[in-house]
Amino acid sequence: MDFKEQLKNLFPDHKESPETIEKKTNICLQDEPIICKYEKRKGKPITIIEGYSGTTLDFKILAKEIKTKLSVGGGFKENKIIIQGDYRNKIMMILSEKGFKVKRVGG
Repeated sequence: MDFKEQLKNLFPDHKESPETIEKKTNICLQDEPIICKYEKRKGKPITIIEGYSGTTLDFKILAKEIKTKLSVGGGFKENKIIIQGDYRNKIMMILSEKGFKVKRVGG
């Protein structure tokens, strides 16, 4: 049983407001493209995503979504998303489906 189900059991008459629902799906769209580049660190390939102009919290949420969809490891550091492995094509498709402009850099 997850947290929402527990809350529904405690407060059965409560309805979620539309403002709360909008906050969850609100991602800042930008004019400049997000840069998706490939590097090797210590001989291992990584994909770096940078250039997001929204809030840091939204960028962290986006990082978590990408890592979950691709089932890979990674992290968020210095306003960059670092994904283990070369997943530029898949990441570019995910971001373009969300409405972002994406620019491929490095190879």
